Amino acid sequence: MTSTKDVIDNHIQCFHEGNIEGTLDDYSADAILFTPAGPLTGRNEIKTLFQRLLAEFAKPGASDTLHIASFEGDYAYLVWSGETADNIYELATDTFFVRDGKIAVQSFAAKISPRH
Repeated sequence: MTSTKDVIDNHIQCFHEGNIEGTLDDYSADAILFTPAGPLTGRNEIKTLFQRLLAEFAKPGASDTLHIASFEGDYAYLVWSGETADNIYELATDTFFVRDGKIAVQSFAAKISPRH
């Protein structure tokens, strides 16, 4: 059985590698990702967000720092910050619910300041 930590560790690794298929494979088919702009339902809607994020974080000079990774049973909570050529992610949080080795529910919020 895959632990919540294993799923999230893989999710972070795939993101850092720019591996969109690996990133999306971490989600259940009917996953929901809550964002300040509204919920994204299913891998196809979630894919649009990750296409944008992966492109942004693939630009030269991009970085991110994980400050907190907390795991409790099926739940995970991350606090991170980052910088890209386009934006400064001063503070970002992700909360996950993992069921049967897949992310079923995620929430994301961040204070993002454009560089330009």
